[in-house]
Amino acid sequence: MAERDIDVVCREVGLRDGIQSLKTFVPTEEKIRWIRDEVAAGVPNMQVCSFVPPKLLPQFSDAADVAAAALELDGLWVSALTPNLKGAEVALKVGVHEIDFMNSVSESHSLSNGRRSTDQAFAEFERVRDLRDSQPEGQRFKLAAGFATSFGCSIEGYVPQDNVLKSVERFVKAGVDEVMIADTVGYGNPQDVKQLFSRIIAEFGDEVTVGAHFHDTRGLGLANVYAALEAGCRRYDASLAGLGGCPFAPNATGNIVMEDLVFLLEGAGLNTGIDLEKLLPVREIIANNLPDEPLHGTYKKAGAPKGFPFVSAA
Repeated sequence: MAERDIDVVCREVGLRDGIQSLKTFVPTEEKIRWIRDEVAAGVPNMQVCSFVPPKLLPQFSDAADVAAAALELDGLWVSALTPNLKGAEVALKVGVHEIDFMNSVSESHSLSNGRRSTDQAFAEFERVRDLRDSQPEGQRFKLAAGFATSFGCSIEGYVPQDNVLKSVERFVKAGVDEVMIADTVGYGNPQDVKQLFSRIIAEFGDEVTVGAHFHDTRGLGLANVYAALEAGCRRYDASLAGLGGCPFAPNATGNIVMEDLVFLLEGAGLNTGIDLEKLLPVREIIANNLPDEPLHGTYKKAGAPKGFPFVSAA
């Protein structure tokens, strides 16, 4: 189902954020099967890999092959994460629809996670933007920027909302197409989420797409989704079975669960285009290939309430 036919876009990030730090390598053919099966369930958008040196993240040594296979699937919007121009050049060659650039609001997180200051990260973003702009009109990839630690940082603590607004403004003026506001280590709460997203959408919503990337570190992931929803956000990242997490929040759960997210949104009367009964069996791919990883999700345990009105099935 095309994005224009749905009310809220749910993007699967398990194939990137979910498995990037795992030592167990998921075979290429299994990653591709994961993508195909989720697309068959109606998932319209997937971040399928990260273009980084294999010596840093061996999990993505097959990134080009995985992305190329994803691009063969009709109706799927394919994105990939890259930290720099070199990775973006590889992504461009493969032909992904969207390149997501790594960025942190917190200076300390930027130095620890990306080994560069926020100013250095922005300078690298400008190089990626120039790469986009060098392509013929109509053939340019969409360029998104993620704003990690938008609510707090394990190193610095609370991150002021004004700092987030200033960072977003900098990237919007530089020509970014989409911004993803991320609660990287689970500091966000519904009140702050609604306030921050309301401010960002009011200030920049006419110029760029605004999305959300929440982790369920302290159990508020879905509550924060609903708060952002009330502020007008209509794009959310999630991972099947809640796979993933952040190394800066040890022992914490990871991304919000895709299945539970879809249930929440459909219950709110919003069409996600995703068939939950087709999506649930895809969890077995994770279970079979990553048997030591915990699988999260309450919808899987309880199922749908009797007579639940799935909008996507109407």
